[in-house]
Amino acid sequence: MNIIGITGGSGSGKTTFAKKLLDRTNDNISIIHMDSYYLSPLPTHLVDEKGKANFDHPEAFDWELLTDHLIKLKSGQAIDSPVYDFITSSRTERTNPIEATDVVLLEGLFTIFNEEIRNILDIKVFLHVESDIRFTRRLNRDVKERGRSLESITNQYYKTVRPMYLKYLEPQKQYADFIVGEETDVAADILCAKIKEMQGIYNDEQNNQFL
Repeated sequence: MNIIGITGGSGSGKTTFAKKLLDRTNDNISIIHMDSYYLSPLPTHLVDEKGKANFDHPEAFDWELLTDHLIKLKSGQAIDSPVYDFITSSRTERTNPIEATDVVLLEGLFTIFNEEIRNILDIKVFLHVESDIRFTRRLNRDVKERGRSLESITNQYYKTVRPMYLKYLEPQKQYADFIVGEETDVAADILCAKIKEMQGIYNDEQNNQFL
């Protein structure tokens, strides 16, 4: 099976791009959201004196669990991905079962940041979108889906989101196999053609085992 990493800054459209790939391919493809792998609780050094957390730092993630899950999927084993609640900023007791399909999409802030995970991935994609567009998208999402105020979102953006992007996220571009701009339809079509090729090769290999 094959794993495709999709990364980019907050609001770059990672989830939307992954869904475009799902819509354009067959059913034998699944998706993992890296947001599900936030540590719960976060390390104390990522929480300021006012209790505001830095969710845009690589040390906010459970790398050990994510790596273990990717290795299991790569070997054909199903996993139970955690479920993170952004309203309470904590991991829930629920899990999300994910099968080892022909192709797995891994989308999130740091999908190609970690060398061990990069070595597991078959394709690495970076979404490059201008900062003002990313901020507007993040603003709309966090107000509608995460119950946050305009002031808190703005403060968080300038205190942690923007500096973390410049320090940790943008440098990931050097590891990408290809970089996608704001208009993602053509890129999605190209990548889907590669996914279908991967699925065909994988299925041929599986069938040959029984010949």
